[in-house]
Amino acid sequence: MALVRERRLNLTLQLPTQDPVPSAAAASSAADCRFRFSLPPLPPVSSGSDAFRLSDLEKLKVLGHGNGGTVYKVRHRRSSAVYALKVLHSAPSPSSRREIDIHRSLDSPSVVRCHASLTTPAGDPALLLEHMDSGSLGDLVRRAPLPEPALAHICGQVLRGLHYLHSQKVVHRDIKPSNLLVGSGGQIKIADFGVSKLLRRSLDACVSYVGTCAYMSPERFDPEAYGGNYDPYAADVWSLGLTVLELFVGRFPLVPEGERPDWAALMCAICFGEPPAMPEGASEELRDFVGCCLQKEAGKRWSVGQLASHPFVARSDRAESERMFRDLLTDGPARPESS
Repeated sequence: MALVRERRLNLTLQLPTQDPVPSAAAASSAADCRFRFSLPPLPPVSSGSDAFRLSDLEKLKVLGHGNGGTVYKVRHRRSSAVYALKVLHSAPSPSSRREIDIHRSLDSPSVVRCHASLTTPAGDPALLLEHMDSGSLGDLVRRAPLPEPALAHICGQVLRGLHYLHSQKVVHRDIKPSNLLVGSGGQIKIADFGVSKLLRRSLDACVSYVGTCAYMSPERFDPEAYGGNYDPYAADVWSLGLTVLELFVGRFPLVPEGERPDWAALMCAICFGEPPAMPEGASEELRDFVGCCLQKEAGKRWSVGQLASHPFVARSDRAESERMFRDLLTDGPARPESS
């Protein structure tokens, strides 16, 4: 931990408003696991931006902004099609080039689609992305905690996306409610590949301090203590478990309500704190699902493929779960964020 204390960090501190665990040998990478979901093919993403010019795009409003860039809602002047335009804050750099290359290589209905890469007059790189018209899960949870059936639908959708990414040797490294975007039909898609990494070798090192530290797994703070039989995909599983718990509780679960600690306090809560308690009323299936994700040792976490077959996700009332989630999208305005 001394190394962690001494090292300068490149991260953001963003807080939002018992079946036995299989052995490390059984918890193989998700790319090698059998998966329940079949993914229909999509047309390939265009390799060039000839069909899109920045001058053809009319800015409508700002959808969001952060360390990685600013996202605008834009309309194509000739076709009237609506897109999201992400303008990266820095001039072309290795990190922005990596984000562009990774996002343009992806082709899945569970990942926000990239239509083209562009360059602004100021020389900043930009990505023309699919517009998700119902915001993010972060917006949704500010209204109220989410019921279990809706959470089961969410888990199935996000696991589908993570399975695709991991099968392409991509580790997202910043799974959280605000990076899971929602369409009006109830679709949930993974967005924001600003700190993602393409693994060129099966166990390529990808422990780093980029991303949102509130959702980082213990081994990303202290690889020697918590890495064990290191699985580079396990960090995404931890972040998924914490996200699901947050959506169920209605707030970030690792610190007392209303508290906004610095990164050191979060590191202690993640690495040394007790697992967050599930509230009353949580089913055993949900408790076990979250427990399978939030194992401190990376090698003890379930893989994405195993989680897809967990009883909480593989439930018989999938149609009802999807209907309940769609109903939540029309339930009124979001709660104000805590100050």
